[in-house]
Amino acid sequence: MKPKKVAILTAGGLAPCLSSAIGALIERYTEIDPTIEIICYRGGYKGLLLGDSLTVCATIRENAQILHNYGGSPIGNSRVKLTNIKDCIKRGLVQEGQDPQKVAADQLVKDGVDVLHTIGGDDTNTAAAELAAFLKQNNYDLTVIGLPKTIDNDVYPIRQSLGAWTAAAHGARNFANVVAEHNANPRMLIVHEVMGRNCGWLTAATARQYQDKLDTRQWLPEIGLSKERFSVHAVYIPEMAVDFDTEVARLSRIMDEHDNVNLFISEGAGVEDILRAMEASGQTIVRDAFGHVKLDTINPGGYFAKEFAHRIGAEKTLIQKSGYYSRAAAANDADQRLIKGCADLAVECALRREGGVIGHDEGRNNTLRAIEFDRIKGGKPFDIDTPWFEELLVKIGQTKGARVEVSH
Repeated sequence: MKPKKVAILTAGGLAPCLSSAIGALIERYTEIDPTIEIICYRGGYKGLLLGDSLTVCATIRENAQILHNYGGSPIGNSRVKLTNIKDCIKRGLVQEGQDPQKVAADQLVKDGVDVLHTIGGDDTNTAAAELAAFLKQNNYDLTVIGLPKTIDNDVYPIRQSLGAWTAAAHGARNFANVVAEHNANPRMLIVHEVMGRNCGWLTAATARQYQDKLDTRQWLPEIGLSKERFSVHAVYIPEMAVDFDTEVARLSRIMDEHDNVNLFISEGAGVEDILRAMEASGQTIVRDAFGHVKLDTINPGGYFAKEFAHRIGAEKTLIQKSGYYSRAAAANDADQRLIKGCADLAVECALRREGGVIGHDEGRNNTLRAIEFDRIKGGKPFDIDTPWFEELLVKIGQTKGARVEVSH
C-alpha cells in the first residue's frame, strides 16, 4: 500500500549530501505522486522525540532544486541514540519512565507518517535499524528507509557513502591554500588533519586528489615554485602502522632539501597511543552519547606534530583541519548523481513499503538496493592494498606500513 505521508530527518555530523538528498527526495515524490504529504523533523531524532516538524509546502516543492546548491542540512541535525534512555532523559527529550523508541513511534503515528526516511551515517542508520525492529515487534505499520551519509566512507556493506567524494575534493582545495604557508617560515612542518575516526579513506582520497592536481600545474623552480615543496610528503591513516624512525629519516632528508614537509593525517591515526597516554596521566576521556571518543578533545594532529617536529628540525609547525570546511560543502556533480540514484530508489522502496538502507551492496555484486538493516554497521576499514593508494605512496616516496587492525 502506497504511503499517504512520509517524513524526512537528517542526523549525526554533517556531510555534503544532506541538503541535496532532502531535495532529491522531495523532487522524486513530487514527480511520482504529489498527493503524498511530506514533513521534515527538525534536528534529527531530537525533533522526532519532541514532535518538532515542518510541512513541505507547495513553495518548497516548487523550489526543491535550490537545496542542491547548499551544504549542511536546512532541517538541522543532532546526535541522539534512542536506546540511550539515560541520555535522552538528561537532555529533556523524554520523561522519566518513558522509552524513547516508543515515544518516537507514537509521534510518527500521531503525525500520520507511513514512511520515515533517515539520512545519516552508521549511528543514524543503526538507530533507524533499532527503531525499525521496535516498530515491527510492536506491530506499528511503519517503514523506515535510510540513506547512507558519511564522509568517512566506512559503512558496511555500502561501496560508496553519499558526500564522501565531495568532502575529499574540498579537503584538497583547502590544502591548496594552506600549503603556501611554507613560504612564511624556513623549515616549516605543515600538518593537514583530515576527518576519519576509524577509516583512512577520506585522508587517502583527499591526498590523492590534491597530489593529482599538482600534475596539472605549471612550476618555476628557479624562483622557488617547485612541485616538491607543494607535494604531499606523507599520509598517515589508522589502518597503517607508522615506523617513526624510518619516517623521521625520510622526512628529515625532505626538510633539508626542500625546506618544508607536508603531512596528511587522519584524525583517527595514533588515537590508541594518545588514549593510553591520557589514561596513564589520569586525564578524563570525553565521549558522546554513542560512546565515541570526542576526537576534538585529544588533538591527533598535535600529537603527530609533536612526534615529528623536533626530530626533523622544524622551526615552525602549522596544524590545519579541513573537516568543517569539507563536510559543510554542497554536493559536487559526482555525489549528486549518486544521491539522485539512491533517492529515486528510496522513493520506489517507499511506494512498495520496503525498508532498509539504500546503497550499492558490496555483498550483492555492488547492486543498488535496499540493504537489510541488520547488515549495516560502521567502522569499515580502508583497504591499504587499494591500487590507487599504493600508487600514491609510490609517487610521494613513502613505504607502505604494516596493516593495523583498527578497533571499533
